[in-house]
Amino acid sequence: MRFREPLVAATLVKRYKRFLADVTLDDGTSLTAHCPNTGSLLGCHAPGARVWLSRSDNPKRKYAYTWELVEVPGAGLVGINTGRSNALVREAIESGVIDELTGYDAIRPEVRYGEEGSRADFLLSKGASACYLEVKNVTAAVEDGIALFPDAISTRGTRHLRELMGSLRVADRRAVLCFCVQRSDVSEVRPADRIDPRYGDTLREALAAGVEAIAYRATLSPQGVALAERIPVVCP
Repeated sequence: MRFREPLVAATLVKRYKRFLADVTLDDGTSLTAHCPNTGSLLGCHAPGARVWLSRSDNPKRKYAYTWELVEVPGAGLVGINTGRSNALVREAIESGVIDELTGYDAIRPEVRYGEEGSRADFLLSKGASACYLEVKNVTAAVEDGIALFPDAISTRGTRHLRELMGSLRVADRRAVLCFCVQRSDVSEVRPADRIDPRYGDTLREALAAGVEAIAYRATLSPQGVALAERIPVVCP
C-alpha cells in the first residue's frame, strides 16, 4: 500500500483524548492531528518522537492531518493507524502473500454474523466453503522481539473471538484471526496477558476450538506499508 501523497514529517508533542495528537512540523508550525488508534499506544507515543502524517483535502474534516507512523528507538518505524490494517490484509490476500488465505473466489468486507451482532472484517468464500476473518492491528512490543496484543483492555476483541468460535458450528467453515503487525522489529506475537488476561484466556479457548491465528509483519516507510512475512503466534 503506497500512500497517496508523501507523508509529512513532524515531532510529537503529546497524544491525548485518544484521538488527538499535538505535533510540530519541521518548519515550526504547530498543529493538532487525528490519532486513528483507540489503544494505549504502548511504547509508541513518547513526546519528542519523530512522526509522519498524511494530509486530507476534505474541507469537512476538522483535522486535516492524520498520524500514520512513529519512529521508536531501537525498533524503527511503527504504523499506528488501525484504519489501514484491513486494507493491508486484503491487499496481502489478493496478492498471494498470505498463503493460508489463498484459493477463495470472493472476499466481502464487513459481513454481519454471530450471535452478538458482530461484523466480520472479511468473509472469504468458494462454493459452499466460507472463512470468517477478523483482523487486529498490532503496534505494542516488549524485549526479545515479542509483539503484544492488545495494548489495552479489549472487550470488543474478546467478543470477536467468541463470534469466531461460534461460526465453526456450521460445516465447511473456517474462522481465522489475523494479526496485522505494523512493525518489522518483532519475531512473534503473544497475547498481552498482563494487560487483558480475559483476552488471553479467550484466545487460548478459541485456538483449542479450532480458530486459526496467524500473524504477518509489515515493512514500512514514509512512502508506503505492506505485509511481507509471516511470524508465529505464541500462546505459552
